[in-house]
Amino acid sequence: MQDESPEARRQRPFETHLDQLRPGGRIFLVLKRAAIGVYSDGFIHAGNIAYLALLTMFPFFIVMAALAQLVGRTPDVQQAVYGFLATVPASVRDLVAQPINDVLAANNKGALLWFGALIGLWTVGSFVETIRDILYRAYGVKPSKGFFHYRMGSIAIIVTSVVMAMAAFSAQVVLTGVEQFVVRLLPFAEGFTALISVSRIAPLLMLIGALYALFTVLAPARYRMTGCPKWPGALFTASWWMAVTMLLPLVVGAFGGYGRTYGSLAGVIVTLLFFWLVGLGLVFGAHLNAALAETPETSVKEAAPNE
Repeated sequence: MQDESPEARRQRPFETHLDQLRPGGRIFLVLKRAAIGVYSDGFIHAGNIAYLALLTMFPFFIVMAALAQLVGRTPDVQQAVYGFLATVPASVRDLVAQPINDVLAANNKGALLWFGALIGLWTVGSFVETIRDILYRAYGVKPSKGFFHYRMGSIAIIVTSVVMAMAAFSAQVVLTGVEQFVVRLLPFAEGFTALISVSRIAPLLMLIGALYALFTVLAPARYRMTGCPKWPGALFTASWWMAVTMLLPLVVGAFGGYGRTYGSLAGVIVTLLFFWLVGLGLVFGAHLNAALAETPETSVKEAAPNE
């Protein structure tokens, strides 16, 4: 099957560019490119994402707890946990909610917290590097820098993500307070209340923003510019995530659940299936962005040959 990554297309002398096609043909070509990429690598990467998501979920919140304690924003950790649990199906939430709280309670003081945070930074870094590998394969680029260079970059991304998440959840708490004030003291301001209620979709908006940032920062250097859009992949992945969250319980229930096959492990199986599906959506989002990226002759400067 022909490689449809931007780098592979760049090597072909008579490659068709998207701006040469009619809208219908453009859509078909983009979907074809993305589908070929997902078929080639997507299922393996989705499995890796499912495993690492379960493995790194708890260390990530330990890192957040340590940084929150450092800046005096400990309540934001619980808000972050609630925000995350709002993006997963009820069966997954029932499985991981109490363990997350137990882990945070057991690692909430002194040296133990910081030791857990250091381990967490390294562990979650593997998850970030997996996403980087997905993006590099989607664009057809091979890494050119050393292991520790990328790993230090991953740690910086994790710390930045934690700080931004805490800031976002703090803003959400403020908006909720303003909404309650308007409802109780200013009942005539119905339009303003409706506007503030947009904050209820904050988890989805934060998810789109986080995915957009990841797709931008982790993409190879020559494909980080405006001529190579990142928002389609972020929007698709976030929408796919929300759709899986809503539909997976219905589908599993329609087939009688996994209890008869996996017994007491049914909850773990559903959780892994959920993260596998989310990982598959993330891979498609990465390949969708790569499919929309024109070859360097038209959209990307040759002055940035390395990643």
